[in-house]
Amino acid sequence: MSNIKIIVENKKARFDFHIVETYEAGLVLVGSEVKSLRKGHAQLKDAYVSFVGDEIFLQRANISQYAASSYNNHVPERLRKLLMNRNEINKIYSATVEKGMSCIPLKLYFKDGRVKVEIAIAKGKKKGDKREAIKTREMNREVSRALRHAKGS
Repeated sequence: MSNIKIIVENKKARFDFHIVETYEAGLVLVGSEVKSLRKGHAQLKDAYVSFVGDEIFLQRANISQYAASSYNNHVPERLRKLLMNRNEINKIYSATVEKGMSCIPLKLYFKDGRVKVEIAIAKGKKKGDKREAIKTREMNREVSRALRHAKGS
């Protein structure tokens, strides 16, 4: 059984995109980044996955500087290489070349002591789709609220 501890989740991604397929990737990090992640100082809000040559990178993921680190601290929004199988990289690349498809990070987590990132191939939602998601969420809340009050009386 693997030990998983979620560091940060990109909640906005599930609202803005239809998730088509998800993958797990390792991250190339420096020591101060890992220490900062252990404290939970990370943000995936505007992050995305890009390709440079035949390699895959995580861009604009903000991992705050570690306060106790000295002169060799890291740059918070640097390019971070993702560690993945060649077949998976090729599959993601061919999917993102399609019109309207992109690759975004969903969450950062520790799995058996190593930092992993869950990335997804996603299709952007239209404004109407977002309104529909809000409407269904509100209806579900009202139903659960009504059931809770019915049980209480």
